[in-house]
Amino acid sequence: MTRPVGTGAAVTRRLIRRETRGDLPLLACLAAVVLVLTALCAWTPAFAGGQEDRALRQRVDAAQAQAPLISVSTTPEVFDTVPPALHTADLLDAGRTLTERFSGAAARGVTVTGGSYDYNQAALISPLPPGPSDTSVQLTVSHLPSARAHLRYVGGHAPADRTPLGTAPQIGLSQTTAQALGVRTGSRLTVEFAKTLGVQDAPPRAGLVVSGVYRTTAATDDFWAGRETLDQPSRYPAEHSAGTVLAVRGLVGRDAADLLSGAGVGGPRVTWQLRADLSGAALDRARALTGPLSHYSAELSAALCQGADPITGDTACRVGGQATGSLLVTDSLTPLLAAFTSQDEQARELATFAVDAVAAVALATVTVAVRLLLRRRQAHLRLQRARGASTTRLVLLRCAVAWPVVVIAALLGWAAGGALAPTGTSGSPQPTTAVLAAAVVALTVPLLTWTAVREPRRPGRLRRPRRNVAAGRRVVLELTVLVTTAAGVVALRSQGPDGILGAVPALVALTVVLFLLRVYPLVLRPVVRGTRRGRGTVAFVGAARAAHDAPATGLALFVLVLTLGTAVFGGLVHRTIDDGLAAGAAWTTGADASATVAGTVAPAPGSGTAGTRTALQHLYTLDLAGRTDGAVISPVALITVDPRQLAALAPKSPLAHALLSRLAAPVGTRAGAHAPLPSFLSPDLRARQRTGGFTATVVPSGQRPVDLVFRPVGTLTSAQLRDPLLGPVTAQIAAGTPMLITTAGAERWLPPQSAGSTVLLLEGDGPATAGPAALRSAAAKALGPTARIRVRSETLTALRTDGLTQGLGTIYTTSSILAALSGLLALFLELTLTSHERSRTTSFLRTLGLSGREAAALHFLQLLPLAVASAVGGTLLGLLEPRLLARALDLRQFTGGPAQPALHTDSALTVALVAGVTALILAAAVTETVLARRRGLGSVLRLA
Repeated sequence: MTRPVGTGAAVTRRLIRRETRGDLPLLACLAAVVLVLTALCAWTPAFAGGQEDRALRQRVDAAQAQAPLISVSTTPEVFDTVPPALHTADLLDAGRTLTERFSGAAARGVTVTGGSYDYNQAALISPLPPGPSDTSVQLTVSHLPSARAHLRYVGGHAPADRTPLGTAPQIGLSQTTAQALGVRTGSRLTVEFAKTLGVQDAPPRAGLVVSGVYRTTAATDDFWAGRETLDQPSRYPAEHSAGTVLAVRGLVGRDAADLLSGAGVGGPRVTWQLRADLSGAALDRARALTGPLSHYSAELSAALCQGADPITGDTACRVGGQATGSLLVTDSLTPLLAAFTSQDEQARELATFAVDAVAAVALATVTVAVRLLLRRRQAHLRLQRARGASTTRLVLLRCAVAWPVVVIAALLGWAAGGALAPTGTSGSPQPTTAVLAAAVVALTVPLLTWTAVREPRRPGRLRRPRRNVAAGRRVVLELTVLVTTAAGVVALRSQGPDGILGAVPALVALTVVLFLLRVYPLVLRPVVRGTRRGRGTVAFVGAARAAHDAPATGLALFVLVLTLGTAVFGGLVHRTIDDGLAAGAAWTTGADASATVAGTVAPAPGSGTAGTRTALQHLYTLDLAGRTDGAVISPVALITVDPRQLAALAPKSPLAHALLSRLAAPVGTRAGAHAPLPSFLSPDLRARQRTGGFTATVVPSGQRPVDLVFRPVGTLTSAQLRDPLLGPVTAQIAAGTPMLITTAGAERWLPPQSAGSTVLLLEGDGPATAGPAALRSAAAKALGPTARIRVRSETLTALRTDGLTQGLGTIYTTSSILAALSGLLALFLELTLTSHERSRTTSFLRTLGLSGREAAALHFLQLLPLAVASAVGGTLLGLLEPRLLARALDLRQFTGGPAQPALHTDSALTVALVAGVTALILAAAVTETVLARRRGLGSVLRLA
């Protein structure tokens, strides 16, 4: 009888459909894993890119609130016409055309926000300062439109941008400056400016009229950083005479430069501020901007500058029809982006640990699912094999069932991930990674199928016993894994993680599992011997079966150890970062709050606030000479403190305790000029002068030079150098500068330094005085509105809401949850796969009279070693990995502290995870017991 055409194909299709229906639950597991992996490939890069964009915008906005990141400056030439003339309004407005040199996306990312100008310091001829110690006054004239929002005029009005005809240019002074000069609204100032070489023989003079007196208002955006002289005048010693120079600064209107140029004064330094707009995909826009910025100065000069100035010989340029000198472009965005890129790369490297762990758990889940799939079809595969089916046919049949499911799940996962992914970020989906993940899952099916159905080797020459061959292969595998893991750890510690080395934690997990599998039987062997001598067979059989099945539980143990280790590792990173953020905020502020101003100034009289403790620190820069060898050490940062204030502010501080015990003098004592001042030295300063003290020559205001002697009483330890009390003041010290701490009594001999700093630490005694508003008010009352105020609670909030920190935390949380779910699925499948042998043992013993309670105990004892081993291995892995990867696990940049934060294990999470895994395995034992009790006698006899 002839078979109709197409009958074989129809039979194959029916066979595929029947096997698909029978394997539907396991195929659903494969589909779920593939769907999640491909969805993550579409969602994770876009989400991570959005967090990177937010983190970069936070840094750029904070920097631009203090000062422009990009600026263009030049000096206009006023002597190219007769008489000298300058059109400031046209020149400032012409600055808006400077961005025309950018093209494409760079042109849309930069805008000119305004212009300002500053004159070099000029000598104030009249009125003379009322103070006897001030021998001269240096006045800086500035036009700064952005300062108007931070000023409040208490007398007169702001300088006019259009000065009335026939009147002198107007200038506004701060209330403190007006008092120091002894002037008021309507007073006339005579100022002598520097002469222009090659044009003038004598310095030109011009008159200014004080139009108003203002007070500065506090700003929360660090606007006053570097602009403190607009509020507080500074003093410094005169170079060629006794006394001090009073340096002040005043604000003028826009056309003041026009009037001053008519009086023969050279042009000011004009600066245009450019603002970078990084809305949307901030990281992509910043990268697109840095390239044109690197060529911006050359292109600007090529377009606007030709020839040389006939007077100065410098490059001659023209901006808006006005002749100017050379153009100077200041780019602070590129260094900021470089620093952020380094932080971002570290965050990506840390994220690879979590991503690779999820991938490893997912691959183990796929392997268990396919093994169980083949186990369910084992009898059917043997039957097909006996009927003459080839290995290739059986492999292709399995692929025909599984591959369509994998493809459909991959497409659905990619679509779902793309729909959930945020749009408009710098991250983009990774189709190559998604295809690779789906291909790995798809190739697992034919590989394991071929391993299960391949033809056995034909008997030939005499071979070694199969047991010896298996043992040799196991030793080779273990040595290979051990060597690979060691090489990976060494490479990771030396060069940091990347896409490949990020899988080292999975190798460490595999090494831990192989170690446990070796130790597993050794630990159970004495247990078996002990139970053999005891009464009853349940304990003996349970321990013996657990020892016998130890190699078979390797995959389940690997999944549990890796899942638990990943969760413990993620909890450790979370806890370390969280504790590090608190330490970083404390280091930044020093106490509940801190206020910093330029110059060594005293707090305002009566500025103390009830319920608030304060400690004052002054920072000076001195040249020290060793008393032993006379070697000069320059510069040295000198910090003066009151140990009693620090001890009252922070009673538990090790630094405050050391300073109080070694520096504090009895109450009422007053050190003389030649009395040695007790001092603590930084280690690098102590290393330069092993023995003896130091001397420094200073000139107190209005007095003769004095030689101060510093007597070392101790060297600061590493813990003391990292004490939060030193955080705000050391932030003002250049890296590598030696440091010396002495008592506040030295301040009576030290002249005020405008280049120094004053730091006030504040600590609230209760909720009413520890709030941000109360602390800011107390700090501004003490050091004035121009003080840079940092509140610890606000700083901690800013650190915790940083895009990189939040993104890293979200990735670790998501990966831990996915690894736990995938591990749960893999454990369920693995226990299902190995339950047959346990059920056979229990059924056999039940036919011999084993009771139901004893059967439940037997199930419990068979799985108890797996629970203990997974709990021990997972905890060991989670605690061991950070120590092995210590150099690659750099979390300092996420915390803002002075040093790498100490690794802190989340003990509560670790205990909860261990208890959860143990309870999960015990629940599996209970489930198997319940299912065994429901079997009838026939089922028990068949299994036995």
